[in-house]
Amino acid sequence: MIVELKNIVKRYKNLVALDHLNLSIREGEIYGLLGPNGSGKTTAINCMLSLLRYDSGEVKIFDQTMTPSNYDVKKRIGLVMQNIGVYDELTVQENIDYFCGLYISDKKLRRQYVDEAIQFVELDEFRKFIPKKLSGGLLRRLNLACGIAHKPDLIVLDEPTVAVDPQSRNKILDGIKQLAAEGKTIIYTTHYMEEVEYLCDRLTILDRGKEIITGTTEEIKQMSMTGEVINVEVVDLPLATQQKLHDLSGLINFNYETGSLNLQFEKGHNHLMNLLALFEKDDIQVLNLTIKQPTLNDVFLEITGKELRDNV
Repeated sequence: MIVELKNIVKRYKNLVALDHLNLSIREGEIYGLLGPNGSGKTTAINCMLSLLRYDSGEVKIFDQTMTPSNYDVKKRIGLVMQNIGVYDELTVQENIDYFCGLYISDKKLRRQYVDEAIQFVELDEFRKFIPKKLSGGLLRRLNLACGIAHKPDLIVLDEPTVAVDPQSRNKILDGIKQLAAEGKTIIYTTHYMEEVEYLCDRLTILDRGKEIITGTTEEIKQMSMTGEVINVEVVDLPLATQQKLHDLSGLINFNYETGSLNLQFEKGHNHLMNLLALFEKDDIQVLNLTIKQPTLNDVFLEITGKELRDNV
């Protein structure tokens, strides 16, 4: 394993931020770390990287115990945090060179790495720009370049696409895929579930400092108690037929507004056949019908609840 967290506990007085957290991340994975605000994601990352002292447990990275002074491990890690962490008085190239220089002392090699990072995030025409002249999307790409220029083996990306334009977002996501294809191990946090489905090999959902569920996207979606959602456009739906819908096996709820019927079912079989049989019996004319399987976002809300959370 590239990263192993064993029974990590972190307390802030009476608040348990991490409650015996265990994680195992394999080489070459894009690993999603998800959870609502206050779930412990950022705390877990900070403890993992020895940026924060934890109360008990063990962290190993590259089969070595991680400590604040383990620089042999730290130089193999790239960290890209949500907040932009570049110097306003330095140009794009100077910023990347500075952060790369923290790990690479050979000037010739560093120059090569800086050029490759600039090419990777497609900022070549912005080399001499200072950060305040860049758009939000370009700043995110600069932030990414500064974190990966020294070619780390493990890359931690904390919300790297927050508030960026679609073009920059796609570029960042494609770049992450490319990094994984090159053998890098990536830990990825985000609130965008579609990004997780696109990127992540496996993921863990945290809530209140605990691991709630771990698996692939498909494995986690299969664990949902919610089944398919059926949307039907009809010419008319008499009240008598609406009352009969309540008797359909496995129906969780339905909503009908003129011409449009939305039904949510439990996991199971024959929901569509039973619905169509009812429509045929009551002579209901169907104009269009679509079936939607549960998304990762549906499962996330089912597992963690829908109430708003405060940051911790």
